[in-house]
Amino acid sequence: MQLEVNHLSRVYKENRGLLATGFKVEEGELIAVVGHNGAGKSTLLKLLGGWLVPDGGEARIDGIDLSNRRALVRKIGFVPETPNLFDIFSVEYNLALFARLFQIPFSRVEETMQEFSLLPFRHNKVQILSKGLKQRVSIGRSLLTDPSLLLFDEPTSGLDFEMTKEIYLLLKKIHALGKTILFTSHRPEEIKTLATRIMVLHQGALVFDGPPTEYFESHIHQNLYS
Repeated sequence: MQLEVNHLSRVYKENRGLLATGFKVEEGELIAVVGHNGAGKSTLLKLLGGWLVPDGGEARIDGIDLSNRRALVRKIGFVPETPNLFDIFSVEYNLALFARLFQIPFSRVEETMQEFSLLPFRHNKVQILSKGLKQRVSIGRSLLTDPSLLLFDEPTSGLDFEMTKEIYLLLKKIHALGKTILFTSHRPEEIKTLATRIMVLHQGALVFDGPPTEYFESHIHQNLYS
């Protein structure tokens, strides 16, 4: 069992957030986390990624408790909806800074820029890049530590059709390497294209967990997009 979540919760002042959610994830799964805005999707990923501290419950990744950030920091890669990059610095510097933080050799930065077709932009400041290129940098950075679990919050939000297809191919490629992926989405076509399993959150609670075929035939899917 790669990920085990038990009664994990995070409640905000307006009584929205994630409410006592529990599930298990096997290694190599590609899971879409679906739901209306405010359902708790981003909250779940931020909790697993260490960006938020839970109000209750627990989660274990590869048997390590979520509270043990030092042990988990290399095991989890989190790509937020809005890339959290240093805009005034170059693509290369953003990757090199992260690599230095984790004592990763610079050769891995070179490999990442090559793999994600970023070499032509290595000296460009992030602030002048398109949203799609920023997303590529963000994904590349998340993979520098070779994490076993990757979290993507709305990975194609704001991207055009061509760049969306490119991100799909990247996610499939990463998944083919044996990585476990959880991603949030509100796009039915994205879910159909990528997911091997779907979890639906509604008002902070997990209301569906199953295969795509079952989900798309369910009243839950119809209610979400009606």
